[in-house]
Amino acid sequence: MSERIFRRKVYQKMLDWKTNSAGKSAVLIEGPRRVGKSTLVQHFAEQEYESYILLDFANLHPDVQELVDTSLTNLDYLFMRLQIIYNVTLVERKSAIVFDEVQLQPKVRQAIKYFVKDGRYDYIETGSLISIRQNVQNIVIPSDEDRIRMYPMDYEEFRWALGDHASMTLLKQMFDGRQQLGEAAHRYSMREFRLYMLVGGMPQAINEYLETKNLQQVDAMKRRILNLYADDLHKLDPTDKLRAMFWAIPAELSKKASHFQATTVIENVKQYQMQELLEMLRESMVVNIAYHATDPNVGLALTADKTRYKMFLADTGLFVTLAFWDKDFTENIIYQKLWADKLNTNMGYIFENVVAQMLRATGYELYYHTFLTEDRHNYEVDFLLSKGQKLVPIEVKSSGYKTHKSLDVFCGKYPSRISERILLYTKDYQKDGPTLCLPVYFTPFL
Repeated sequence: MSERIFRRKVYQKMLDWKTNSAGKSAVLIEGPRRVGKSTLVQHFAEQEYESYILLDFANLHPDVQELVDTSLTNLDYLFMRLQIIYNVTLVERKSAIVFDEVQLQPKVRQAIKYFVKDGRYDYIETGSLISIRQNVQNIVIPSDEDRIRMYPMDYEEFRWALGDHASMTLLKQMFDGRQQLGEAAHRYSMREFRLYMLVGGMPQAINEYLETKNLQQVDAMKRRILNLYADDLHKLDPTDKLRAMFWAIPAELSKKASHFQATTVIENVKQYQMQELLEMLRESMVVNIAYHATDPNVGLALTADKTRYKMFLADTGLFVTLAFWDKDFTENIIYQKLWADKLNTNMGYIFENVVAQMLRATGYELYYHTFLTEDRHNYEVDFLLSKGQKLVPIEVKSSGYKTHKSLDVFCGKYPSRISERILLYTKDYQKDGPTLCLPVYFTPFL
């Protein structure tokens, strides 16, 4: 299978780092495994420098390992030997050294400050946080290091991968103008968006789809990625509590409970242990966590209850595969019915997951709010965004029904805190009183 170089928005962030840093800091591209970090940084080094050396710490040349073990403080000798081993000439201030999977060599990461101070070259690191945590306990984390987080490909990047460089610009214009697409255009846009939900944003899964157009083979690729994550979680926590929590995400979301009920997944865990497990999952970036805001207001983090939360998979394509894990593979017919919105199953939790993914990709932290009214009714606002001095509550529906009782009651309870209220659903744009009813593919523009 040929490997494609996908256009990624992180590339521009790296360009900004290169220009603004001018050698005064290294950069660490951090994110979950298989998200495309290694491919991105190698492509960046090829395009933006006269020459570069890439040290793949997952598959390191024995001579380089010896250098790492013995010569990190002798930079003249280190750089000379690297150039000989890799047969690359490094040019001062015009070359880069890439440390791929840097978490596997903590001494190198600790030495970054000396490399930066030396100033001859630029330094780019990649790391999977699920492994970084294990390997930094006894080192000094470099202060001369900028960090860029890399997520699965967002919907616009997915469209680019499919060769579509126009539709997202047009959709943004419709969103800005609060205009309807019309029945045919909306139906097409929803079908294309469902394809993103099924394939997801992992580059290997997208590449598999482009190569085969076979969703069952895409599913097999996603299963390999999920098994890799499960193995990583086991290494991080041999008791397999982490893996159990990760595996339970679709089931917990499908319950429509007010929070992730960890005690039904793992037993005999104290609260402080649960918080440690949750922090490991959060740092791994394989999940997105939404915390309950006890007093929803600007500064949502100030009232976040870290003991009440919902968990989503970082990639909705992986989520769909995990949701059908009871089969050895997810048949093409299931994918086709999901794609056509004809499968007799509750799609609500899948839509919640993709909205969480898109909000995180645009930089939002995730918060939600549940509350009990005087007449003993439970209501939930799926997501809360903080914009300026006001809140934007969001309700997500997997259908075209524009009912939004939770939004109405919430906004009636906190009228002075609300700027606009949004329903994300599967129909075309319309306004229902003060509520903006937006097709779910408008989420990236929020």
